[in-house]
Amino acid sequence: MTNHKVVGVLALQGGVVEHLSHFKRAVESSPEQYGPFQLEFIEVKTSDQLHRCNALVIPGGESTAISLIAERTGLLAHLYEFVADESKVIWGTCAGLILLAKQVENAKRDQKILGGMDIKVIRNAFGRQLDSFESNLDFSSFIPNLKDFPTIFIRAPIVDQILNENPRLNENLTHPPVPMAKLTDGITVRSENPYSNSSPVEILHRLENGFIVAVKQGNKLGTSFHPELSENFLFHKWFLDTFVLAD
Repeated sequence: MTNHKVVGVLALQGGVVEHLSHFKRAVESSPEQYGPFQLEFIEVKTSDQLHRCNALVIPGGESTAISLIAERTGLLAHLYEFVADESKVIWGTCAGLILLAKQVENAKRDQKILGGMDIKVIRNAFGRQLDSFESNLDFSSFIPNLKDFPTIFIRAPIVDQILNENPRLNENLTHPPVPMAKLTDGITVRSENPYSNSSPVEILHRLENGFIVAVKQGNKLGTSFHPELSENFLFHKWFLDTFVLAD
């Protein structure tokens, strides 16, 4: 195992600086733990920068804008390849979760998605930005001692289906999810990436109403919310420890 790891944040649009700041704070908080490692955190705007990365974070923002910029700059094909390399680690937050999915409901017609996780996601499941909210959630079932984490949802998606395995996961809920900010021309889009993830999908967290907001599949992590917008960097520290440095 090499001690040099490069963690990139896709810097086409969205909360790039916040992710980079949280990673740096996490490392600075435990110098003895991270001292043996040479950790580098970079912005990713080009294919050369992407190819340097052991791990990539796709931040929250506007998923359609991110996909369009990636396509116009020629980065989309390289992202498809990165997603298909199971030695690489990827974390998608909010818009990033949408981009990691194989299928997206309530999407725009020109939207491209990367297809790294065998899930179907409902875009804007809670509504538009005015309907965004914050809730203190207990993640201690998968992150030791992380309770009352200030969790921020902004036009958030949710996971509605694990493809090729389960029926719609939310269909038996008292109030099944529908896109609260439904587009008049919204459609279901499917990824053009032929990659098939070899690991099972794990549900990490549901809200009290049953909505799925955190999932894991192999080296890929998806969250509906924005840990980077909280003052608490422990979610980022867990990602470093569990995904980036696990091998």
